[in-house]
Amino acid sequence: MNSNRFKDEVKLFSTDSIEKLSKVLRPVSDEQDANAAVALLLKPKSCGFDILFVKRVENPADPWSGQIAFPGGKRESKDINLKQTIVRETMEETNINLLFQCRFLGVMTTLRSKSRPEIKILPFIILLEHEPQIKLNRKELESFVWFSLGENVPSKSSIKSGLGEFPAYLLESTVVWGLTYRILNNFIQTLKISSCQFGKDIRKKNCGRQLDQY
Repeated sequence: MNSNRFKDEVKLFSTDSIEKLSKVLRPVSDEQDANAAVALLLKPKSCGFDILFVKRVENPADPWSGQIAFPGGKRESKDINLKQTIVRETMEETNINLLFQCRFLGVMTTLRSKSRPEIKILPFIILLEHEPQIKLNRKELESFVWFSLGENVPSKSSIKSGLGEFPAYLLESTVVWGLTYRILNNFIQTLKISSCQFGKDIRKKNCGRQLDQY
């Protein structure tokens, strides 16, 4: 995508849609006693936005080994706040600098990890105002994928593991389950609550299915 087109799509996307979304999110300073953070990185498009997912490497010490996830990690003692945590973790994992041409729209309600209940995760919603050049930390991440919300509807399914059967989203060939499923599901509900200008714009432009089909 050339820079002029990207700026045009940021402008289109960031009118009523962004304001409506940011108003229903909590302020970035509302950390809710969390001790970890993830980033939902939104890349604007004329019909909505792409959202970044990463796949973690197989690692027996990682409770989310091999799973689809969002960039992020645990707070370290050197981090002044969780915003600093997510800036550091995103840079370490993807080489995306969240202090450069990015807008922090707010945070969602925290979630506890079911496998590690001592970990309380704060999801940050961040709008990218540039085309990022992603360079993965191969010690932590295997791959990444952008999924277009607005043009595509993630279908609900389920996945079976040794621990039982769990709800999942199918993002084309990517299966999202566990903690990432819960965060994504909360984000979709947040879009609905915001009166979903995305869906209204999409219906007007015939760009895709309505978000109320999620």
